[in-house]
Amino acid sequence: MSDGWLPDLVLFADSGREWNTYEAVLYGWFKKDFLDSLPQWPQKRVGLKRQPLSADGKVATFEHFISEGEHESTRTPDFRRCERIRWPRPTIESFQNRKPTATDRIVWWRNQRRNEWRYLLALPDFSYLVVVADRGDYVLPWTQYAVDREHQRDKYRKEYEDYWRKNG
Repeated sequence: MSDGWLPDLVLFADSGREWNTYEAVLYGWFKKDFLDSLPQWPQKRVGLKRQPLSADGKVATFEHFISEGEHESTRTPDFRRCERIRWPRPTIESFQNRKPTATDRIVWWRNQRRNEWRYLLALPDFSYLVVVADRGDYVLPWTQYAVDREHQRDKYRKEYEDYWRKNG
């Protein structure tokens, strides 16, 4: 899947299967990768979606990295996202603003959601995705998740191929 360049998964079992302990471990990794320093992005500043803060003061980007749901108030933990908390930064830092080649660690394309352009960064097998919102002079890491279903991987593969057929 990642050929060893991505960090190990952060497993719930390693925190004694205790959610508060696990969440603290996850936030520690997020803090190291996104609050203590930000990843690099070609020709743009990287920001974070800070609002709304969670009840315990965690920034919105963290919540989007570890949970799923349409509305901020009803998001629920997604253990597949949680396990990959250490993957967004190296994925983002692997982005190169050119058409991906067969030797690149990631593939990417852009799409528009509502009025916003987003970069979609994926492993070449489309099993993992990081979404980065393009805000003009800066970008915001938006969410990250494992793509478990083959039909969804196929959908992303088609989006990627269509994008580069039109823009390559």
